[in-house]
Amino acid sequence: MKLLPQETAEPPSRCEATQTTLPLTLNIDAPGEAVLPRIEVPRIPSPPRFPIGAQTRAFARKYFPDATPAEWDDWRWQFRKRIRTLAELERLFILSDEERDAIQRHKGSLPVGITPYYASLMSRHDADDPLRRTHIPVGTEYIQTLGEADDPLGEDHDSAVPGLVHRYPDRVLFLVTGTCSTYCRYCTRSRMVGAVGGEYSFSKSQWEKALQYIEAHTEIRDVLLSGGDPLTLADEPLEYLLTRLRAIPHVEFLRIGTKVPVVLPMRVTKNLTRILKKMHPLWMSIHFTHPSELTKEVTESTARLADSGIPLGSQTVLLKGINDEVETMKSLYHGLLKRRVKPYYLYQCDPITGSSHFRTPVEKGLEIIEGLRGHTTGYAVPHYVIDAPGGGGKIPVVPDYLVGRDGEDVVLRNFEGKTYRYRDPGGKAGASRGKAAKAKA
Repeated sequence: MKLLPQETAEPPSRCEATQTTLPLTLNIDAPGEAVLPRIEVPRIPSPPRFPIGAQTRAFARKYFPDATPAEWDDWRWQFRKRIRTLAELERLFILSDEERDAIQRHKGSLPVGITPYYASLMSRHDADDPLRRTHIPVGTEYIQTLGEADDPLGEDHDSAVPGLVHRYPDRVLFLVTGTCSTYCRYCTRSRMVGAVGGEYSFSKSQWEKALQYIEAHTEIRDVLLSGGDPLTLADEPLEYLLTRLRAIPHVEFLRIGTKVPVVLPMRVTKNLTRILKKMHPLWMSIHFTHPSELTKEVTESTARLADSGIPLGSQTVLLKGINDEVETMKSLYHGLLKRRVKPYYLYQCDPITGSSHFRTPVEKGLEIIEGLRGHTTGYAVPHYVIDAPGGGGKIPVVPDYLVGRDGEDVVLRNFEGKTYRYRDPGGKAGASRGKAAKAKA
């Protein structure tokens, strides 16, 4: 069974209709009445499988002129044509000296890899373009600062069997592949993704060991598939794996963590949604970074998933100089809600080796949450979390809206900074701050 994308042709989508005519006749049965002539009404052709934005269309014509519309629309073609070498990058971008040097120095895991579609969203000239910064390495990537580690979250320590992390009591993280369609430079698993063989290898035999563990541990009710990116698997192995998991009685629901609907949206084919619909209850966490990703193509990929009954949530990493402004996040989260994606997690950037240039102070995350809470719909406010180094798990960090306590009253602060009392007889919340609360109230 092949784990990599198959090279077979995809069956036509329901959107691919040929231009035909719709016959329309009207017959009157009353004596003496004439039969109206047949009227030929042209049927409007259905839109292509995926709409294509103007910026992407111009990019494709300039840099991939030999690609047919069908090829550009084929996720396997996009996967095969990923930009992976210095020569390919220099053909598309005017690289800075720092970028060029960092690319030449690269060895091992976390290679450069960008789909042509996603490259079309990046600036050709500006090395500080948000999406470009997240995918083209710079020199700081080779500097390890205090507190950084290759596996800061202790996933290897909590691996019950290779590729299966059992940290929380009732759920497991199932790493099913080391392949991504694009490689984010701040990746939590930069130690393992994109590498061939070595300590981190992924195979069907490894899957079987993980499945056996899940079957034997009846406390596991929730399985999160990640990697790498599970949606880079071909349909057959993905369906096999999901079917095996769905057959385990105590596994109540499945989750898929992915960035594919954002960087390779044409992967969300009719056949993929058919497979996923059979696996309910199934949820999907999609990795979004910046409003620039909210294209026509992504609108289509998320619509197909949502229309298949899959609840969609977003996971966003807070990144310095990329999305660390309230208005940037508000624009992203509003756009996600319009696409039926609930902003779920805002992650503090993990202390992966070589990621210091991406990390903000924690107060920046709190500032963003305060700038959202009360200033826009609550659906647009994610959980801000720090995944604790050493395997402590996700810890929510929230602005302090509990000012203190004054007698039987809890004193609270709202989004405008005003204080309000809430009667709470017999309670203790805020008691340690009582004097300050009384003075402010």
